Amino acid sequence: MEPASLLNPISSLSIDSMGETPPESSNNNVNGKNKKKSKSKECCNSVIVAKDEAYLDSVTEKRIKLFESIKIEQANQRQVIGGESIKITLPDHGNILKDGKKWISTPDDIAKEIYTAKELKSKPILISEVNGSLWDMGRPFEGDCKLRLFTFDTDEGRDTFWHSSAHILGEALERQYGCKLCIGPCTTRGEGFYYDAFYGDLGLNEDHFKIIKNAAEKAVAEKQPFERIEVTKQQALEMFSENNFKVEIIQELPEDKTITVYRCGPLVDLCRGPHIPNTSFVKAIACLKASSAYWRGNKERESLQRVYGISYPDDKRLKEYLTKLEEAKKYDHRLLGAKQELFFCHPLSPGSWFFLPYGTRIYNKLVDFIKVQYRERGYEEVVTPNMYNMQLWETSGHAANYKENMFVFEIEKQEFGLKPMNCPGHCLMFDHRVRSYRELPLRLADFGVLHRNEASGALTGLTRVRRFQQDDAHIFCRESQIKDEVTSVLEFVRYAYDVFGFTFELELSTRPEKYLGEISTWDKAESALAEALNEFGRPWKINEGDGAFYGPKIDIGVFDALKRKFQCATLQLDFQLPCRFNLSYSAEDEALREKPVMIHRAILGSVERMLAILLEHYKGKWPFWLSPRQAIVCPISEKSNAYALKLKDQIHKAGHYVDVDITDRKIDKKIREAQLAQYNYMLVVGEAEANNNTVSRRVRDKAEHTVMSVEELLAFFKEEAAAFR
Repeated sequence: MEPASLLNPISSLSIDSMGETPPESSNNNVNGKNKKKSKSKECCNSVIVAKDEAYLDSVTEKRIKLFESIKIEQANQRQVIGGESIKITLPDHGNILKDGKKWISTPDDIAKEIYTAKELKSKPILISEVNGSLWDMGRPFEGDCKLRLFTFDTDEGRDTFWHSSAHILGEALERQYGCKLCIGPCTTRGEGFYYDAFYGDLGLNEDHFKIIKNAAEKAVAEKQPFERIEVTKQQALEMFSENNFKVEIIQELPEDKTITVYRCGPLVDLCRGPHIPNTSFVKAIACLKASSAYWRGNKERESLQRVYGISYPDDKRLKEYLTKLEEAKKYDHRLLGAKQELFFCHPLSPGSWFFLPYGTRIYNKLVDFIKVQYRERGYEEVVTPNMYNMQLWETSGHAANYKENMFVFEIEKQEFGLKPMNCPGHCLMFDHRVRSYRELPLRLADFGVLHRNEASGALTGLTRVRRFQQDDAHIFCRESQIKDEVTSVLEFVRYAYDVFGFTFELELSTRPEKYLGEISTWDKAESALAEALNEFGRPWKINEGDGAFYGPKIDIGVFDALKRKFQCATLQLDFQLPCRFNLSYSAEDEALREKPVMIHRAILGSVERMLAILLEHYKGKWPFWLSPRQAIVCPISEKSNAYALKLKDQIHKAGHYVDVDITDRKIDKKIREAQLAQYNYMLVVGEAEANNNTVSRRVRDKAEHTVMSVEELLAFFKEEAAAFR
C-alpha cells in the first residue's frame, strides 16, 4: 500500500499554505534553530521570548496596506460589472428560487431571507457551497448558481470553523512571539486544528498556552471579519516577502494560478479558504499541546513548532471535548499495553515494537481474521522479498519521490532498499509470466514486513512506527471489473468494521491539480468508484481534488467508542504502476495486449496501528474472540489443583487461551487479580466441581456466577468465538 506522503506529496502544495501535514513529534517542549537574532525581548513565565515589535508592526502594516488597496480595487471592479439579475437555487430547501444581483448578492443575504434572526442566532450559518465549491458567506455570487448552507453540525461547517480558528491561533502566535507562520489547517483526523511556525530559539510549552489563549480570545472579542482577495503571483511575493516559507510556496505556483489571501484583524495570510464570517463565531477556544515538525515534512529542512488547538461555538461542547480528552488519556494504548504485558519498545530499535506473548496472541488473531476472509473472498496469499535493488524503486517512481523515507544500504557495490510497501513487488509477480484476461481479477494479498524511515521525533507508540505489517492486497483487473471489485472491497470493510464495533464514513477523492495520465481515464475511474459507492448504499461525499497523483481513491474514516476518527482502511485506483512496469495481459483476441488496472487496498491498514486503536476502543477490555486472556481457572484450595490443571488442558486443546492460578492465595484475591488482568472469564473450581465435572463460571466485571458442565462451557466458548463476541 502506498504511504500517505507519496499519495499526496508535499511538493503538490497549491495556493493554500494552510493545508499540508508534515510529520510531527510527540515532544511537548521543543526548540527550533535560530537563524536571526531579534532586537528586543520580553519575559514570559521565566522564558525569554525574542520579538522585534517595530519590525513586526512594519511587516503587518505593509501587508494590511497592500491588502486593503487590492480589496478596494476589486470592490470597485465588481460595482462596475455587477448588478445583473441572477437566480439562486437552494436544493436543500425544496429547490426554491431566490433572486440576486451578480457580484453584489451574497450567501449571507440569502440566509437572512430564509431564516429568522432567532434561528440564525441559535444555529449560525458558517459557510456555503456555490455550484459545488465551498464559498464564504460574504463573497458575492458570480452568476446563476445552486446554493447550500452549512452549520457547525456538518462536516463542511466544522472543518471551516476549525480552519478559521487556525487563523485566529496564527494571529495570536504571530503577535505574541513574532514567529514566521508556515501552515495551519484543521487536522486530518477531524478534531481541531494546528499552526506550524518557525520561532528561532524559543521552545513553546504549556506555560505559554494561557498567553496564546488570551490573545486568541482578544481576536474573537474584536469580531474581526474574514476578508478575501485574489492576488497575482507578484503581489503575493511582495506581500509575504519577509516570510521565506510563504515565498517558497508562492514561487512553486504557476504564473496563471489564482492566489487567494485572507485577512482577519492584523493577520494577513496566504490561504485558499473559505472561512466563517468573523472571529466572534468562535465562542470557546483552547490550546492542547505543542510539538515539533519539519518544514515540508523533510527532516533536513527547518525545525518548526506546531501548536494544536480546539474550538467550539459554545463553552459546553468545549468542556465535553476536554472531558473526553482526559478520558482518552486513561486508555492510551501505550499505558494499557504495558499494564497488560502486550508490547514494548527498546531504544536499541526505535520505532520497531516487541510483541510479548499476550500481545502476539492479539496480533495473530487479527491476521487470522483477515486470512479466513481471504479464503472466502477469492484472495491469493503471496510472500515477497523484504529488500530489492534500487532499480525496482526507480522503475516504480519511489526512488525519486520516497527514497528519504526508505532504509537504503549497499551490497557488493549495489544499492538496495528495504521495502516500504508491497506494490512494486506485486507488479513483478504479475509480470513474471504471460497473463490472460481469464485470470483477472487477480487478488494478491501480502502480510510482508515493511520498513519506513520515519523521523525519530515523529514516532508515536504503535500508531507511527518504522517496522510494521499491513493486510496489504493488490487487485489486478480490467477497467470493466473496477466497479464490482470496489464494491466487494467495501463489503469487506463493512463486515470487518461491524465485527470491531466501528462506524465509518466514505469519501471519494477525485483528480488533484497535479496528476498523471489522461483526463478521460480519470473520468472513467471516478465514475466507476461513484457507481460502486452508490451500489454500496451508504452515504458518501466527494473530496474534490484530494486523490493520489496516480488515481482516485475512496477514503474510509473510522470512528471508535470515543468518537475519534481514524484512517485505517484504504482503497486506491492506480493506472500508473501498471504502465511503469509495462504490465499487460492477453485479451479475448490473443493478438491484443491490454493493461490491467491496479487497486491498492487494506482493511486493517497497519496491524500495529489497528491493534492500538482497538486497545483504546475497547478500553483494554478485549472481546472474548480477540482476547489474549480468555479464561483463567481458579481452584478454591490446593485440593482442587489437579482438577484445575486438567480443566486447563481441556480448554487449551479446544483452541482457547487459558491460564491457571494455583498459588496459595485466597479465592477472592485470585478473582480480583484476574478481573484486573482483564480475563474474560474466571472459572472457579472446588471439590464439588471436581466431583461433578463442572465449573463455576464468573464473568469479568460481574458478581454473578453460573455453574455448567465442562462440555457446556466448551460449547459456550466456541459459540462466543464464532460470533466474534
